[in-house]
Amino acid sequence: MTAPAPSEERTAWLLDRTEALCRTDTTSGREDAGIGPLRAQLDELDADDVHLQPAAPGRHNVLATWGRPKLLFSTHLDTVPPFLPPKRSGDILSGRGACDAKGQIAAQLGAIRQLLHDGHTDLAWLGVVGEETDSIGAEAAAALAPRCRDCVAVINGEPTENKLATGQRGSLQLRLSTRGTAAHSGMPELGSSAIWPLLDWLQRLRRIPEDHHEDLGPEIWNLGGIRGGTAPNVIPSNAEATLFVRSIPDSRFEDRARAMQPEGGRVDRVAFTPPETFERVAGFAHAAVPFGSDAPRLRTLVGGRRVVLCGPGTIKVAHTLDEHITGSDLARGCALLVALAKTLLAEIRP
Repeated sequence: MTAPAPSEERTAWLLDRTEALCRTDTTSGREDAGIGPLRAQLDELDADDVHLQPAAPGRHNVLATWGRPKLLFSTHLDTVPPFLPPKRSGDILSGRGACDAKGQIAAQLGAIRQLLHDGHTDLAWLGVVGEETDSIGAEAAAALAPRCRDCVAVINGEPTENKLATGQRGSLQLRLSTRGTAAHSGMPELGSSAIWPLLDWLQRLRRIPEDHHEDLGPEIWNLGGIRGGTAPNVIPSNAEATLFVRSIPDSRFEDRARAMQPEGGRVDRVAFTPPETFERVAGFAHAAVPFGSDAPRLRTLVGGRRVVLCGPGTIKVAHTLDEHITGSDLARGCALLVALAKTLLAEIRP
């Protein structure tokens, strides 16, 4: 393995490797298509071992280790659709995964490269599948804990504008449903619409002031879908809405929704991942982030110890047709990760 290059060459190194990873379509379910280019980069860093862990048929997590790991870097291998091939213009690299999260992979491997050069031989890197859908890779990765038993922390990569996340809000999915009585639309007095009370219910929820958490920001919710009825000339006998709540600790949203439900209304909890705050690291800038990640699940790999969420790029362009990252941001992210890793490793008591 060669030593890290001077600054300009290091930036080019990071852009080159991000671009190489972005050339392959690894949208969720197709992650294994990118194992070849990824393996080439891990081989370049002389990884002692590269382990492919099945997470689902034809889908593998990738764990690389150097020595007896005390610090784990991790991010996800999948991207959202559609696949957008990379395009490079000067310092800007555009394309799917540029910041979410193939740029994270390059920045983390660049940091490992520097750390190895500086004499650290106690590192690991993990890429997981399915973060953009159901976190199947992070859940399967729990079985890798024996390989990471000496790790004191995990650094999870997401586009946080090179600030350490103060935590992440929970994800609460609710289904609100109402019932009515079907009738001919020409004689509405014989029936009872299920849609109108649902709309009134949603309007009441919209008028609730946002609760706020000092580390996680405001609790917000999205009306992700609404449907009801069978035909335009039939009074609808059923209606339902699906809500996605970015929840904060001690959230009151679900209780409020139940308290406001109309006669015959029903609230079903579809899924819930609790919010979590992350321990701050002295000397580094922190900020709230508006998205979720695998960070809480990956904490199990290091025995519930410290988890840090950070990386180059901005979530403002992730998942968009204008997804991009700059070489300068990658370089700053790489330097941040090196400094952060050394800080965390220095806290290990002999």
